[in-house]
Amino acid sequence: MRVETGLPLDDWRAVADAARAAEAAGFDGLASFDISNDPFVPLAFAAVATERIGLGTGIVVAFPRSPMVVALTSIDLHRESRGRFHLGLGSQVKGHNVRRFGVPWSAPVPRLREYVESLRAIWRCWEREEPLRYEGDHYRFTLMTPEFAPPPTGLPPIPVSIAAVGPAMMKLAGRICDGVRLHGFATRKYLEEVALPKVEEGLRENPRARSQFDVWGGGFIVTGADEAELQKALDATRYRIAFYGSTRSYHGVLAIHGWEELGLELHAMSKRGRWQEMAARVPDEVVRTFAAVGTHDEITRAIEERFGGLSDSVALGFGAGTDPGLVREIVQDVRRIPAAFEGYSRDW
Repeated sequence: MRVETGLPLDDWRAVADAARAAEAAGFDGLASFDISNDPFVPLAFAAVATERIGLGTGIVVAFPRSPMVVALTSIDLHRESRGRFHLGLGSQVKGHNVRRFGVPWSAPVPRLREYVESLRAIWRCWEREEPLRYEGDHYRFTLMTPEFAPPPTGLPPIPVSIAAVGPAMMKLAGRICDGVRLHGFATRKYLEEVALPKVEEGLRENPRARSQFDVWGGGFIVTGADEAELQKALDATRYRIAFYGSTRSYHGVLAIHGWEELGLELHAMSKRGRWQEMAARVPDEVVRTFAAVGTHDEITRAIEERFGGLSDSVALGFGAGTDPGLVREIVQDVRRIPAAFEGYSRDW
């Protein structure tokens, strides 16, 4: 199993040291996130500070950004990291696109399909030095002059994964992408009965080996040095589950467990601005269904029980001051958990 960790997003001066420490600890990848900071800039600092570790966005919100702009930033990161960049994309929900980013909304699955297709058309234009021609219902790219075309990299293609919660997006990931970035708001039952069958359906429509497709995440990991630290981490995860559970788009995950009423209650509380009260409504049973939970000496077994046989990659974080030797030991233990993914396609 591959193991990723996060980067400091709000302190660029801390990125290089954090990236080098993660590489020394044996992590497979570094991830940045599109929350309250730009997700690309920290990866640039990490790219020039490291030699081996993968770099990826988990995720970039796609629709507010032109595919051409994302393609250019991505090829820069891919080149400067010598082929270590992975682009993770997500559609976000309607409210954020319209009310936070100020962009029009349309059905996300066909639009994200064109987004990924157009990215690949742009990258092939640059890498193969061929004409640019992509014409869809949402995106059209037909102009690329030599002055604006980056030179070929000589590197394998940039892998693209998409974030997915619902069945239609899961199927799209399997059909056109190199991986799926499953939301933390997922359970093992949801992965087994809904998510992965849809991914496999998509893979069959555009036949590729499962070994070239990376299934990332699909739940939370909660750990700490002792019970006090573990409880603090549990409380933080409880809040995140409450936050995501208040979003109606995610209620299908709750429904498979018969927890629809909890979702409706959380949504109603969010509409009244009662954000700080919502976590208390999430029972321990729900938290432990969504998460692998254990102290540092228990967490590897908990991850295998929660994610083993389903996910290929997980994200691990440790508190400040955790012994680097212990971090390295846990990372290596998790990496020994068997997984289906072996590597991305190298075919442009």
